[in-house]
Amino acid sequence: MPVHIPVFLNEILEKFSPREGEWYIDCTTGEGGHSLAIAKLVAPHGRVLSIDADPHSLEVFKENVKREGLENVVIPRNGNFANVAEIAKGNDFVRPNGILFDLGFSSWQLEKSGGGFTFQKNEALDMRFDRKDEELQTAGDIVNHAPREYLEHIFREYGEEGRAHQIAEAIIKERRMKEIETTGDLVNVVSTVIPFRGRINPATKVFQALRIAVNRELESIEHGLEGALSIAGKGTVIAVISFHSLEDRIVKQTFKKWATEDRGENLTKKVIKPQYEEVKRNPRSRSAKLRLFKV
Repeated sequence: MPVHIPVFLNEILEKFSPREGEWYIDCTTGEGGHSLAIAKLVAPHGRVLSIDADPHSLEVFKENVKREGLENVVIPRNGNFANVAEIAKGNDFVRPNGILFDLGFSSWQLEKSGGGFTFQKNEALDMRFDRKDEELQTAGDIVNHAPREYLEHIFREYGEEGRAHQIAEAIIKERRMKEIETTGDLVNVVSTVIPFRGRINPATKVFQALRIAVNRELESIEHGLEGALSIAGKGTVIAVISFHSLEDRIVKQTFKKWATEDRGENLTKKVIKPQYEEVKRNPRSRSAKLRLFKV
């Protein structure tokens, strides 16, 4: 399967400057765009520890690794990036040259996983990156059973939805009559509050909020960054690609805090945004932001 060109690939390779024999961790490998590019530069004696929470994405990645002949360079591991420190220590992979977090998710997850991430298909409301993780509530669990106050909170805080109160009320009213089972059901409820206008689906922010809540994404970012710092060595560069303001705010504040604590240098006091050519080639990159910290 072809690997999609990842966001900020040139910038990551420039800032990391991978060389033969070096070690890197890709905390969110997906289909492996960043991992494979780095692996080719550190081969044959370097290593890349590639982590992903989605078992299917990891299987696709392993196929790509085999196709590129990099099995002796890449170490694929299934796990959440929040646990990067534990995974790294378990694989004797501390003090790497660089650690990368790409907080976006793949087009496969969005369009073909059947996980209920998109309103363009009528699918069960799940939204777990790893559907074998029984500790996580599904989006359906939250929509059908969470209190109104919690629904309103996540829509406002995680989705930055201005009509969070009205949407929560509409969901409560609907679920009293029947369970909200599919993405289509949820879109229909939201559209009673926000009518369709233009090309943007009125449920976009609600879907974002539910995905973040289901996968505990913001909490995972905080844990993952602290974990990365704990296994970093002198000179390790930590790079984070985020896609919305909530993620970027956590990264910005964390890097600023580390700098004031003299833990290293904040390399991006001004956030890096994608070049025009990249946005033109890959419209999904338009909201991406890159920040870097050097230990």
